[in-house]
Amino acid sequence: MTDEELIRYFETAEAPPGGFPHREHVRVAWWYVCRHPLPEALERFRTGLRRFAEARGAADKYHETITTAFVLLIDERLDEIGRAAPWSEFASRCPDLLGWRPSILDRYYRPETLASERARRVFVMPDRLELGLPLSPAASVE
Repeated sequence: MTDEELIRYFETAEAPPGGFPHREHVRVAWWYVCRHPLPEALERFRTGLRRFAEARGAADKYHETITTAFVLLIDERLDEIGRAAPWSEFASRCPDLLGWRPSILDRYYRPETLASERARRVFVMPDRLELGLPLSPAASVE
């Protein structure tokens, strides 16, 4: 399926052939981030994902923190790879973004944080760091 076909399904809130698993969520978010400034890409993806979930009777599955965190990670990776890279290259260079369980977000969030109602409603900042990594370069200043 082409990127444009997938986006058409997403924007009309129709399930594409094969369904809409996590990998396809990432692909749609990647498409928006490649084509729009980050705030606009995030808003388009958030709005579309809510609409898609509501159309399936699964509005309660929408999760603001997971959605926002993945869009931010995609944007960060595209800054490294280049926004003109095709999906196939992005996917091959970022396999850690494509897995749902375990998820890359496990590195950044405690399970109870992501399971919270608050994290579903609003974006919650990461509350877990990988062991041994400073919070920021300034944090390692003596």
